[in-house]
Amino acid sequence: MSHSGTTLILIMAIAVLAPLLAYGAGRRLPVPLVIFEILLGILVGPDVLGWASTDALIDGLSQLGLTMLIFLAGYEIEFGKVRGDTLRRSLWAWVLALALGLFAGVLLGGGYDKGVFIGVALTSTALGTVLPVLRDSGDLHGRFGSVVMAFGAVGEFAPIIAMALLLSGRKPAESAALLAVFAALTAAAVFWAMRPRPPWFSRVVARTLHTSGQFAVRFVFLLIALMLGASTALGLDVLLGAFAAGLVTRLVLTGAAPESGPQILEKVEAVGFGFLVPVFFVVTGIEFDLDSLLSGGRTLLLLPVFLLLFLVVRGGPIWFLAPRDLGRRDRGGLVLYGSTALPLVVAITTIGVDDGTMTAGEAAALVGAGMVSVLVFPLLALKLRAGAGAGPGGRAGAGGRSLPADEVTGSESW
Repeated sequence: MSHSGTTLILIMAIAVLAPLLAYGAGRRLPVPLVIFEILLGILVGPDVLGWASTDALIDGLSQLGLTMLIFLAGYEIEFGKVRGDTLRRSLWAWVLALALGLFAGVLLGGGYDKGVFIGVALTSTALGTVLPVLRDSGDLHGRFGSVVMAFGAVGEFAPIIAMALLLSGRKPAESAALLAVFAALTAAAVFWAMRPRPPWFSRVVARTLHTSGQFAVRFVFLLIALMLGASTALGLDVLLGAFAAGLVTRLVLTGAAPESGPQILEKVEAVGFGFLVPVFFVVTGIEFDLDSLLSGGRTLLLLPVFLLLFLVVRGGPIWFLAPRDLGRRDRGGLVLYGSTALPLVVAITTIGVDDGTMTAGEAAALVGAGMVSVLVFPLLALKLRAGAGAGPGGRAGAGGRSLPADEVTGSESW
């Protein structure tokens, strides 16, 4: 059997085993599924058992997994909730985080180039990891969930913009011009998505939804390909196209097939969470430079420093700019969820190592801190808000009063 075939079998075996481990551990302590996927990837990787290593095929599948993860995060944004004062606060919080992150990055990295990579990574939020936690706790569609979604969406989307502007290797003016062109293309796609679809469109969607035709699912993947193609043609990161594709797809399905939308999303999620996304996280573990991290010295010391910086750089501005109707415990939960980071940290450090700007050890420390944040911060947020009276099926308001699930409105896309 080929090397790629053996590694792919191991990856899919881990993808099957990880939910079982997460389910077993969840009886005592809810551990995010991604932690098991990454840790098992490290276990079979070159630095431990040496059973698996990556090549062009595996790396390609991993990139598709990251793309699908960002697409689904973009799809989850509800325009009716992410707007107004909350959106303004989340934008300013990220801008302040970027300033703090660049300052801290330059100090730690010893130079501007490395500082930009570190600084942008410190401003990211793992919205795709946080949303399932909010869903399972019953908080996703309440007031608290909408605020987390606003801050998380900015923490997911703005770093991608920053990557396009600051990490592309082009002059800022050239990058800004290309971003403006992409923004115009995205705006045109949004305008098209909001227009009424012809009657035959919804009929074809309904008739092929449970047949081999799968018109709607194929149409979704065509939208993804078009947005990825547009971002690639302009020399921008494909993650920007993936996120924009998620926004456009939600508008298309909401307007053209509101009744079939949840079923279509389930099918797309089956491809993403059933295959591609696990590949990305397992490969992240396989490629994790454990030897550099455990060699001691500065690299090992950087991990807790980066973990603290996630809270200070990303969480500090969130605390001060959180909506005033949130109580202290809800605000603390928002800080912890907003400071949870991993997927974009992996993407940014991968670019930094490939460019020769970051060392493998620095990348491992930053990714390791992201892994700890994914494991620890959501659990702390759940415990903190549980003390305020929030529980499954409800949410705690500014005064800590728990609202029953039937008082909380929102879409059921998860």
